[in-house]
Parts: sequence; C-alpha cells; structure tokens
Amino acid sequence: MKRIAIIQEAPCVLDKQGTIAKAVGLVNSASNQGAELIVFPEAFIPGYPAWIWRLRPGGDWGICEELHARLLRNSVDLSTEDLKPLQEAARQNGVTVVCGMNERDNANSQSTLYNSVVTIDTQGQLVNHHRKLMPTNPERMVWGIGDGHGLNVIDTPVGRIGSLVCWENYMPLARYALYSQGVEIYIAPTYDSGAAWIGSMQHIAREGKCWVLSCGVALERQDLPADFPNLDQLYPVDETWINPGDSVVVSPSGEIVSGPLSREKGMLIADIEVEKAATSKRALDVAGHYSRPDVFELHVDRTRRAPTVFKETD
Repeated sequence: MKRIAIIQEAPCVLDKQGTIAKAVGLVNSASNQGAELIVFPEAFIPGYPAWIWRLRPGGDWGICEELHARLLRNSVDLSTEDLKPLQEAARQNGVTVVCGMNERDNANSQSTLYNSVVTIDTQGQLVNHHRKLMPTNPERMVWGIGDGHGLNVIDTPVGRIGSLVCWENYMPLARYALYSQGVEIYIAPTYDSGAAWIGSMQHIAREGKCWVLSCGVALERQDLPADFPNLDQLYPVDETWINPGDSVVVSPSGEIVSGPLSREKGMLIADIEVEKAATSKRALDVAGHYSRPDVFELHVDRTRRAPTVFKETD
C-alpha cells in the first residue's frame, strides 16, 4: 500500500512567495501523516484566476489589466529558483510532489503565461513539466497554448504517475498518451467540480484501469486579498464559496474510495493498492490486449514549443 495526499487548500491568492511558503508547510504536514505522494490543485501558485469567469471582456478591461499584471508578477519562472523551497521540502521529506502553477516563460517571452503542472521527485529535482495543451474558454485571455513536451508518465517510489490539467482530461488522445505509457496513478488537478466532473473521473479510472486523483480548487471569498479590485461587485458579500473543491480518489474499478471533499478545506489522505492498476487490466487494457495497433496509431509531438519569434531580414 502507498499513502497519497490530495491538498484541498486555498493559496495566498496573487502572492507567489506566500503560496510557496504555505505549500512547504502543507508538504511537511502531509509527510508527517505518512504521505509519499502529495498533489496540489490546478494553478495553485499563486491561485487559479477565477475572476475570468466573472469579468466582461470589454466592459471590465481596467480590472482585467490590473489583475493580470499582479498575476504576471507573481507567476513562477522556472529559469530561476522560485520553486527551490518546495523542491527542498520534497527532498527533506523524501516525497514526490505534483503542483499546479501559473508559469511565466521568460526564456522566450516577457509576458506569456502558461497553466502548468510540475512533478518534483524525492531528491527535489523537477522531473516533469507539463503545460496545459488548450486553455478553456476565457482561460485563453490568461494562458498561452501548451505542447506535448510534458505528456510523460514518470516512475516514482509510489508508482508510475502522469498528469492532465482540468479539461485536458476530456481529450481522448491526451488520456491515451498516458495510458500507453502504463500510467498507474493518473493525476487531474482541476478547477472543475460537481457530479458530472466526478463521473468523468470514474469513467477515466475504468477506461484506463488506473487510480485517479482529482485535486480540486477550494476557494472562498475570504481567501481573496483585501485589496482585490471591485471585490463586492465581482463577489457579493453573501457569496461565501467561489469554488467547492470536490477532490476525490477513484480506484481502477471506478469506485470512489475517498471524497469528494466539498466546500471544505483540508487533505484527502488515502492508502492505495497501486498493483490494482495492473491486475484490473485482465479484462480491459486499452493500450494492451484490448488495443488495435494495426488499425490505430497515436503520434505525440513532444517538442517544447515557444511563441513565434519574428526576425527582420534584408
């Protein structure tokens, strides 16, 4: 048995250093409870930009500009030591950490943000870095389009893990890219919630015959900073919860074994029998004996793509 922890806590919204410090404390706490794999929600650092679902693209331009500027300043630059405290916490505790974040790509652009998820191993090394392939609806006003570079399944002491972010999990070929690499623990950091989403997680578990860890964003009005622009207009005082979380652990049979944790902050701690991801494939292995490689073929381009740079020529 392996012990996993799903962290359903709010970040220090729009505060990178504060959120990373909070994440370090949560890693320490989960490790003290025996967790070997610790998972954080989508865009945890420095928070999912929930305001995009409330702002009018034209009418709220000023608010949008102010919030985006703050998000940009507080997004993670992986070319720096931004994540060093979290990496050190993983190393000191000997745990694997999967964390969602807003990523600022300073290597190729001064302002492009990505919805990214990274995997940190027990030595504190960043061993996978995935950018969400396609931002969803108004998310495209915040994040750039990702690539297949991070569509990898990683060997860890807990098992073979892979991650897709939120509605990427509705992309059949993206799911199959993980199934075909023998994913045992399928991790889905997400802003989505509710019965339909949980049903999808159960379907993925049954389809891929893997454990599914869905880590939801739990956010209350009180979690927003006091100087959040037009707070009362966007989130009336009688609106307590902005997003309920609904984190859940699903077995390879599609059975919910822990959660959903709804409208509540905390951790889901669960002991999982990772071997079930192999034994449950006896009747259905969509990337093995139930596949038809003579009929279907999947090619994944893992090139790390950068925004196009235009150069003048004579």
